Amino acid sequence: MRVHLINPSHVSFGIAVITPRWLYVLAAATPAQWGDPVLCDETLEPLDPEQIQPGDIVGIGIHTGNALRGYEVGRLARQRGATVVLPNPFYQIYEGATLLAGARPHYVASDPARNFAADWDSVADEAWARTQLLYVCSPGNPTGAVMPLAEWKRLFELSDRHGFVIASDECYSEIYFRSEPPLGSLEAAKALGRDDFRNLVAFTSLSKRSNVPGLRSGFVAGDANWIKPFLLYRTYHGSAMSGLVQRASIAAWGDEAHVVNNRELYRAKFAEVTPMLAEVLEVKLPDAAFYLWAGLPPACGGDEIEFARGLLAQYNVAVLPGRLLARHGEGQPNPGAGRIRMALVATPEECREAARRIVDYTHKITRS
Repeated sequence: MRVHLINPSHVSFGIAVITPRWLYVLAAATPAQWGDPVLCDETLEPLDPEQIQPGDIVGIGIHTGNALRGYEVGRLARQRGATVVLPNPFYQIYEGATLLAGARPHYVASDPARNFAADWDSVADEAWARTQLLYVCSPGNPTGAVMPLAEWKRLFELSDRHGFVIASDECYSEIYFRSEPPLGSLEAAKALGRDDFRNLVAFTSLSKRSNVPGLRSGFVAGDANWIKPFLLYRTYHGSAMSGLVQRASIAAWGDEAHVVNNRELYRAKFAEVTPMLAEVLEVKLPDAAFYLWAGLPPACGGDEIEFARGLLAQYNVAVLPGRLLARHGEGQPNPGAGRIRMALVATPEECREAARRIVDYTHKITRS
């Protein structure tokens, strides 16, 4: 990976009237581990896009006089940029972060036979070779699918071969319905003898574990070689956590009783609501997490967006249309089409009432 610092200009004179000082300031401030930056002052010579390789960092100095050219340079750099692989369907932050970073998202086909778990074997070698980052979510949002050890082993082998980093989102790890908790990425790495957790970073939070999404409190763990630059990035681009939030976080992380009670409450809600909804929808108990990923009956016409609009307008129940949680990609149809996501985060009474209304609404539109 190399760092490129570029002063955009529509016109190359062959001589620099004033080469911007920031090029040299940033070059001197670049950590030695990344090597000497490649400097390009386009008043001297136009940028050669072929010098930019996937994974490189490109800094572009833009002001009122060169903004249009700066945009063109950014577009050229993005076209040469990295690929980020993400499951499909997925948590929308993965896609947003990919696009904001100027990378190209690669949507992995999902396998309905495995509760819409990602089909990693569908990704071609040439796509893996361009990949700099892989997003993994286990238990998954919205499907609740959990990755077994063999699947982690496959991803670790791909990471070793192609050098990409695995970002593992594990915020649902403590909401599950079986006797054994879901296998986490760090646990899987340890079991496979990867004690250095190379190219692996795991993320989790109190949001789901303790029902405090507004607290915005969590932690990151994994490969120390990536945690160090992540901490530097977080220092300058993140928001400071107040002392009050820190104390509340310590209390929540230090108590397991409320986590067990929360998990039992979810188990009871799913056990009651899932059979009710199964009368009219294609739905079953997930491996973990607090969502039901349900298919609409053919009589509904397969338009989950219209289904969700009608349900909200007529019965005051909100569900998320599956198409909005997924994308067409890599020759595959949108895996969320004809499905809805339901979050059982309300009280047991409210969940029962919502399920009853969904059943009534589905009967109404399929019998009309």
